[in-house]
Amino acid sequence: MTPNAQIIVTGAAGFIGSALVGYLNGLGFRQITIVDDFSHPDKAPNLEGKHYRQRVERDDFFEWLKTERPAVDFFFHIGARTDTTEFDYSIHQRLNVEYSQKVWNYCTAAQIPLVYASSAATYGAGEFGYDDDHASPFRLKPLNAYGVSKNEFDKWALNCPVHPPFWAGLKFFNVYGPNEYHKGRMASVIFHALGQIRSQGEVRLFRSHKTGFADGEQLRDFVYVKDLLKVCAWLMDHRPPSGLYNLGTGQARSFIDLARATFAGLDLEPNIRFIDMPEDLRSTYQYFTQANMTKLREAGYTEAFYSLEAGVEDYVRNYLAPHKYY
Repeated sequence: MTPNAQIIVTGAAGFIGSALVGYLNGLGFRQITIVDDFSHPDKAPNLEGKHYRQRVERDDFFEWLKTERPAVDFFFHIGARTDTTEFDYSIHQRLNVEYSQKVWNYCTAAQIPLVYASSAATYGAGEFGYDDDHASPFRLKPLNAYGVSKNEFDKWALNCPVHPPFWAGLKFFNVYGPNEYHKGRMASVIFHALGQIRSQGEVRLFRSHKTGFADGEQLRDFVYVKDLLKVCAWLMDHRPPSGLYNLGTGQARSFIDLARATFAGLDLEPNIRFIDMPEDLRSTYQYFTQANMTKLREAGYTEAFYSLEAGVEDYVRNYLAPHKYY
């Protein structure tokens, strides 16, 4: 893609979307249309210093497309309602399913290549594994409304008789990194850990409420946002076979490892205390996630991923501790 390519990024004021805009800027792209609900002032710093062509409000976007008929070379659909504690499914249906269907239909009609954000939340408790083949979405049982909505769109896309010239649905695993200051309860454990260390000198982790897992030994595939950005740009340039792709590291790590890495990023000795998990999370909590990354590798992606220790150190030292943005 040449630097004058016209790119659309939805969810552009959020964590991953704003980082993607910054990364694209670093590659020389400036002709970016950013789409989001820009009414939240706590997201505004995510876009400071970013270069883009124009911003369009999320609810005005499809009317804007109809009126402006822009020339678009690539579409990143990152926007979604990502709150896993939002139990009103109608909200997820509107923003994660129906809105995404409109994006898909637009890209299909205009023949625009599309990368969209799916989620590892689609895998539920992991009883069917973490393989990104195209049969798995039809047997998966997500644990929350957010995961259900993401899986419903994946299934719809796979069944759709028409599609963009290239498309990839990225199943993001546990993404962490800069520009998540606005996320509150839904921010990464690293973000919350640093706040706890500063205020109380300790990190609080959930006790295990499941046989076979010791306290703090719940396992997740933590992926640094910088790796995710590199994959997005690679897909834009290389366009391997269309389909769903896992996006994790392929290596599950414990929350204790994560907490220790956060202390190390601050040059402190670990001080970890365990607390009970909130009742409203226990029935929908994932105790193990690990992306099968074979498909992306076989598609030709060869870059190494950050280790947990290296990613957390970069995040803590260069962004969280000095309160900087990407």
